[in-house]
Amino acid sequence: MAQKPSIPKGTRDFNSETVAKRNYIFDTIKSQFQVYGFQPIETPSFENSETLMGKYGDEGDRLIFKILNSGDYLSKVDNRFYLDKDSNKLTPHISEKALRYDLTVPFARYVVQHQNEIEFPFKRYQIQPVWRADRPQKGRFREFYQCDADVIGSTSLFQEVEFIQLYDAVFSALNLKGTTIKINNRKILSGIAEVIGAQDKLIDFTVALDKLDKIGEEKVKEEMFGKGISQEGIDKLQPLFTLSGDFGSQIESLKSILSISEVGIKGIEELEFINKAISSLELKTAKLQLDVTLARGLNYYTGAIFEVSAPEGVNIGSIGGGGRYDDLTGIFGLKNMSGVGISFGLDRIYLVLEELNLFPESVKENTKVLFINFGEEEAMSSLKAVTALRNEGIKAELYPDWITSGKQMKKQMNYANKREIPFVVLVGEEELKSNSFTLKNMASGEQEAVSLNELISKLK
Repeated sequence: MAQKPSIPKGTRDFNSETVAKRNYIFDTIKSQFQVYGFQPIETPSFENSETLMGKYGDEGDRLIFKILNSGDYLSKVDNRFYLDKDSNKLTPHISEKALRYDLTVPFARYVVQHQNEIEFPFKRYQIQPVWRADRPQKGRFREFYQCDADVIGSTSLFQEVEFIQLYDAVFSALNLKGTTIKINNRKILSGIAEVIGAQDKLIDFTVALDKLDKIGEEKVKEEMFGKGISQEGIDKLQPLFTLSGDFGSQIESLKSILSISEVGIKGIEELEFINKAISSLELKTAKLQLDVTLARGLNYYTGAIFEVSAPEGVNIGSIGGGGRYDDLTGIFGLKNMSGVGISFGLDRIYLVLEELNLFPESVKENTKVLFINFGEEEAMSSLKAVTALRNEGIKAELYPDWITSGKQMKKQMNYANKREIPFVVLVGEEELKSNSFTLKNMASGEQEAVSLNELISKLK
C-alpha cells in the first residue's frame, strides 16, 4: 500500500480561495510600491553560502537552510571532520549554497554586482519567498513570502518618513485600521550600551532586548547577565522598561538617560526629525509610537528601526519591520552606500485580515457563469457565447462532458453549486432554434430567456 504523501513542517499547500486572497494582498502592496516610485527586481532563491552567512548574527545563521553539494559530496571530505562530529566545521565542505533567509542581503549583493547599471538613489521592491529553519508555530513558517521595499544611495531621513507613509498607505488600502508603527534607533541602543558599560556586548544586548515581548523583562535580564553584562549595568536599564508617555515625553526622558553619549544623542535627533515630519504630514489610519526596547536583532541595522504591530486584540506578532543600514553593501566591497528598507509579512497580514474578516467578497469571486453541456451541437454554440463573454471580461466556462442522462444534468448543477458559480446558462434544442439562452440565477432559482447581448449586459 502506497504511503500517504505529506509536506515538510512549516510549509503549506494553498487552495484557490487562499491564493486569491494572497494575490489580493500582493496586488495591494505592489500597487503602493509603484505609487511610491519603487522598481521591481528578483534574485535567485538560493545564494552562495558566504553571501548569507555572518550577516544575521549567530541566531540568524543557525536558521539558514543549507543546500548539500551535488554529486558524491562526501568523497573529498577529510575523515577528521566526521570524527570531530562538529557540524560547523563539516558544513562548509559539503554545502556551498543556501536558501535565502531574507531579501535584504541578496539585495545588497545585487546592488554591488550591478552598481554600474543602477541610478542612485535606487528604489527597489521585491516580492519573493524566503526560508528559515525555525520552529513552526502560528504565524511563523519555514517558507514564507516577504514583500520588501528599499532605497539605497541616500542618507536622507526623508526616506524613513516616506516608509512610514508607505506602511500607512498599504494598511489603509487593506482597510486594516489600528496598526501601530513602532520606531527606535540603533544609535540609541548603542548609546544605552555605552551608558551601562556594555559597548563590547552590543550584539548580545540587542539580541536579548529584542526578545522582550516574547519572554518578558526578567528573562531578558537573565539572558543579558548570562552574556556577561554586569548587574550594575542591567540595573541602569530599569528606566527603559518603565518608559511611558507620548513620543515627545519619551524623547525628553531619553535625553536625560543618554546625556553623556554622543551617539545616543545623534539617534534622538534623528527620531525627533522623523516624528516632526510625520506629525506635519499626518497618517491615515496607523499610529507612530516610540519603543526604546525595540531592537530588531539583525546586525546590519545602524539607524532607525521599524516594527509594525497588528491592531489590538489580534495576537499575531509583528506584521512588518525594517530599518536603516549604513554599511550593508560594504561587506561586499561597496563602501559609503547607505540604505533603508521595510518589509511586509504577507503570511501574518493574511492571518490578521482573515481573523478580522477584512477580505472583500469580490476577492473570492471565481467563474461567474457555467454553460450546461447538452451535446456536441449545443456545446459548440455555447462555446461561441463563452468566447464572447470572455472577450467582455466575464469569467465563463463550459462544462466539458455533455449530458447523457438525468444524473448528468444534476451532476453539472451540483458542480456549479459546489464551486459557488452564481449563474448557469442552458442551451438546448429550443434555445438553438430561437438563437437564445436560458439564464438561471442559482441563488433564487429564477430563469429567463435572453439574447447574447442581453446575457452580456446582465452578467456584466
